[in-house]
Amino acid sequence: MHWDPDGYREFTDQRSRPFVDLLSRITPQQPRYVVDLGCGSGELTALLARTWPEAQVHGIDSSAAMIEDARTRAAARPAEAGLTFEVRDLTAWTPGPHTDVVLSNAALQWVPQHRDLLTAWARALGPGAWLAWQVPANFDEPAHALMREIAARPHWRRHLDGALRHRGAVAEPGAYADLLLDAGLEADVWETTYLHLLSGPDPVLRWMRGTGLRPVHARLPATEIAAFEAEYAQELRAAYPPGPHGTRFPFRRILCVGHVPHSSQPGRTRPDS
Repeated sequence: MHWDPDGYREFTDQRSRPFVDLLSRITPQQPRYVVDLGCGSGELTALLARTWPEAQVHGIDSSAAMIEDARTRAAARPAEAGLTFEVRDLTAWTPGPHTDVVLSNAALQWVPQHRDLLTAWARALGPGAWLAWQVPANFDEPAHALMREIAARPHWRRHLDGALRHRGAVAEPGAYADLLLDAGLEADVWETTYLHLLSGPDPVLRWMRGTGLRPVHARLPATEIAAFEAEYAQELRAAYPPGPHGTRFPFRRILCVGHVPHSSQPGRTRPDS
């Protein structure tokens, strides 16, 4: 699936809010190695490098276009010498003995087996390490429900049947908290609905082009994409009418932070110990 760094970057300020909120709950002492899984074009990975300038900060993403963009931007910031990027499938990655922080921002919803991966990562981390992630939880909102409804119409179903697998893409907060606790980590899990105020014509369509519409674009012939978007945009205008201050776009997200204790509490051991 092709990713467009410029399209994703259009709403950088709004998309970065959950990352910053997640980062505020991660408090390692002098981390050595920090990994950003699903780093995209790397702007937020660079924030990790500025937060922990003594650490080696490594961004991983499966999109060659995103990583090329990230490397180009990093080359223009020589002060961030500890920042590196790699094209890699995050499902093939595992923490090493010196991994102190693992963070994933709005990437794991694309990975069906991500709960198994999170459990494996949690159990592989050493004392004092941190595991944090954020996933969207708005798949029942009109932006996604309308996309699925249009994709199921006869004209589009021949190309898009099975392309949009949103249901069950993420777990509920309690399930993520249990995952961390079962692996022996301390858990800080919460959900937030950000009420974004978007401007300009068809802003929700433009937002979705950067993320949720990618599977549609990947499946449709190039000659059909504009027609699908026109049909989708008409439905979105009714669901998200512009107001005097812009278009309100509620976005629910689930944020999770786990911390491996430096030493077990009395009577408490990690499952893999």
